[in-house]
Amino acid sequence: QVQLVESGGGLVQAGGSLRLSCAASGRSSFGMGWFRQGPGKEREFVAAINWSGGTTTYADSVKGRFTISRDNAKNTVYLQMNSLKPEDTAVYSCAAGATVAVPSRYPYWGQGTQVTVSS
Repeated sequence: QVQLVESGGGLVQAGGSLRLSCAASGRSSFGMGWFRQGPGKEREFVAAINWSGGTTTYADSVKGRFTISRDNAKNTVYLQMNSLKPEDTAVYSCAAGATVAVPSRYPYWGQGTQVTVSS
């Protein structure tokens, strides 16, 4: 069984930065991903990273602004978010078990953390 716990969300002004963390317990040799769901929107892919951290993928909407990374010694995946925009406002969830942009491919999910970007 894998449990994922996100942290680091909050309220930030446009142009600001936040770093989200996702701590995994149990087996952790997975690819990991971040997804988000804004108000009235469907869940969308943000970024993914493979087990070694050597391969990362990003949604076009966050490329160049967000960086996904992992520290396997701490069983933690991070999402550094810079130059935040109001449209980045969403509940951000981490997921484990794949490295693709398709939510249904991930068997494990965290509860999510709210990110609100004010204009």
